[in-house]
Amino acid sequence: MKNIRSVIERAKDGSYSIYMDIDVKDLSYFITGTGETLEKAKEDFISGYEEMKAYYAEKGKPFEEVNFDFKIDVVSFLSYYATVFTLSGLSKITGIAKGQLSHYVTGQNKPNAKNEEKILNGLRTFGRDIAQLG
Repeated sequence: MKNIRSVIERAKDGSYSIYMDIDVKDLSYFITGTGETLEKAKEDFISGYEEMKAYYAEKGKPFEEVNFDFKIDVVSFLSYYATVFTLSGLSKITGIAKGQLSHYVTGQNKPNAKNEEKILNGLRTFGRDIAQLG
């Protein structure tokens, strides 16, 4: 079964969207999902997949089942977890100033490639540290 990268993004209005990151020639269908929260966007996305599968069955067409690898962009991640991590904590983890992180969280600015990499590296290191607990 194919693994399909599915990208999660946060819109300026605070809602979330998810889309399959594929070339149209790789699969005969395309799924998207939206929602006011990340959870609702995922529910909408999976529901769309199940509806597509049912449609193909109804039409007697072969349906290629896939697994989804959800990937969230840095800005959406920061916005989603803004209530979990303080900007001070994120600053310590990532090496990015609190004020700059605030601009990313609110959508006022997007990180440049260098800062995005710093954020990703800091969060990955933090994640590895958490995985070593207990």
